[in-house]
Amino acid sequence: MPDQPGRPQTPPRPESPTMPLPVVGARPSAAPRRSRFGRTLTARAVLVTCAVALVSVLVTAIVAVPLAIRGVERRDQEALAAQARLAAEVLRTRLDRGRSADEERLIQQLRAQGIDAYLIRRGAVDRPGLPPRVVQRIEQGRNVSVRRAVNGRRAFVEGRALPGGNGVVLSRASANGLWRQVLRSLWVPLLAGLAAGVVAGLLLARRLARPIRVAATAAARLRAGDRTVRVPVEPPDEVADLAEALNGLAAALATSEGRQREFLLSVSHELRTPLTAIRGYAEALADGVIGADGTADTGRTVLAEAQHLDRLIGDLLALARLEAADFPLEPVPVDLARLAVDAEPTWSGRCAAVGVPFRVETPGGPVPAYTDPGRIRQVVDGLLENALRVVPPGAPVVLAVRPVGADPAAGGVLEVRDGGPGFTDDDLAVAFERGALHQRYRGVRKVGSGLGLALAAGLVRRLGGEIVAGHAPEGGAAFTVRLPGDPYRTRTSA
Repeated sequence: MPDQPGRPQTPPRPESPTMPLPVVGARPSAAPRRSRFGRTLTARAVLVTCAVALVSVLVTAIVAVPLAIRGVERRDQEALAAQARLAAEVLRTRLDRGRSADEERLIQQLRAQGIDAYLIRRGAVDRPGLPPRVVQRIEQGRNVSVRRAVNGRRAFVEGRALPGGNGVVLSRASANGLWRQVLRSLWVPLLAGLAAGVVAGLLLARRLARPIRVAATAAARLRAGDRTVRVPVEPPDEVADLAEALNGLAAALATSEGRQREFLLSVSHELRTPLTAIRGYAEALADGVIGADGTADTGRTVLAEAQHLDRLIGDLLALARLEAADFPLEPVPVDLARLAVDAEPTWSGRCAAVGVPFRVETPGGPVPAYTDPGRIRQVVDGLLENALRVVPPGAPVVLAVRPVGADPAAGGVLEVRDGGPGFTDDDLAVAFERGALHQRYRGVRKVGSGLGLALAAGLVRRLGGEIVAGHAPEGGAAFTVRLPGDPYRTRTSA
C-alpha cells in the first residue's frame, strides 16, 4: 500500500528470496506420497481382474466337471450298450445249445476289456452276481440299461432279452477316481484362462491408469505455475472429460492471471499518478518555487489529487470487503422512485456544471424493492459517476426506474443510460471485470480506475440482484439493475 501524503517515507527493505508460506493441511511437495500395493488404480484393477478370473475358473470347474463326468459316463454306457447288442446278435441262436467254445471266446474278449458277461438261459443266469430285478426283466423279454451294484461295486448294466427267456447281460464297473481324471484333463485350460485374465487385467489397468497419470502430471505442473500445459483428449469419455476439465482450468488460470497482472499494472499506474503530482507540488512548495499567489491553486490541485487517490483506495478496500463473508447489508423495503428523486438534485448540479443534461424517469408511482438503500445508492452514484466521466458536453445522462411487472412484489429495475461513446459487443462481455475496460481504453478516451463497474456488479450480486450492460437508445451505454421484491409482501399477496 503506498505511503499516505504527509508521512515520511521509509527506505525500502532489500529484497529477499521469496519463501513459500506453508499451507495448513497440505502435503509437502518435496515428499511425494509413495504408492503402496493395493492403493494404486493399476494394482486394484489387477486384483479385481484376478478375482474375477479366479471366480470364473471356480464356477467353470464347478459346472464343467460334473458335466464332463456325466458325458464320460454316458459315453461308457453307450459303448457298453453297443457291445451288448453285438453279443446278443452273436449268441441269439446259440444259447439253447449249451455252453460252447464261441461263448467262451466272447466272454474272454469282453473280460479283457473289463466287461463281465452274464448269460441267461430260460430265466436262469449262468453265474451269481446280477441283481434279481435285472434277471427278472430279461426273463420278461425286456431290455435293461441301468446302473446297479454288481458284486458290491457300482456298475453300468446293459442287458438284451432274447426269445425263450434267454438273454445277455454285460456290466462294467464305474471308473474309480473319475473326478480326478476329469480335473487332470481340465486344470491346464483352467489355469491358462486364469493366467490370461491376469495378463488382460494388467494390460487394461495400465491402459486405464496411463491417462490418469498424465492428468496428474499436468495438474502438478499447473500447481507449479506452468499454464501452458495441456492434456490430450482421448477416449474413454470419462478420461476425455477429465482432460477437457484440466485444459479448461489451465486456460482459465492463464486468462485470470493475465488479467490480474494487467489490473495490478493499471492500478499501480493510477496510484503513481496522483502521488507523483502531490510529491511534485510538495517539493515545489518546500523549495519555494511556488509563490504566495500560487499557493491556493497548488492546494486545490493537491486536494483534487488526494481525493482521487482516496477514491481509488476506497474502491480497492470496498472490492476486498465484498469478498468477505461478513460484508454488512441491511435490506429493507425501498421505493426506487423515491431514491431516484432524492439523487436528482446532487447529480443535476454536477452534470450542469460540465454542460451535461440530466433527467430522472419514473413511472409516476412507487417502485418497491427489497434492498439496502445505502448500498444501492452507492451503486447508482458509481454508475452515474462512470457515465459523467465519458459523456461529452451536450450528451444526456438518464436515471430511470420502473417496476419489473404488473405485480408490485416482483421487484424493481434501475437503469443508468448515457449518450457517450458506448461499448462494443466485445466490451459488454467484460464490462464488469476489474480493469478490463481500463486496460482497453487507457490513452484512447477518459477512463477511471477500472474498479467502479466491478464494484457496482459485486454490490448488486451481494444484494441478490442482477446487473447487465447494454446499448442505450441515447447512443451510449446502458446499465440495468434488477432488484428483488419484498419477500414479506410476496407472501401476503399470495
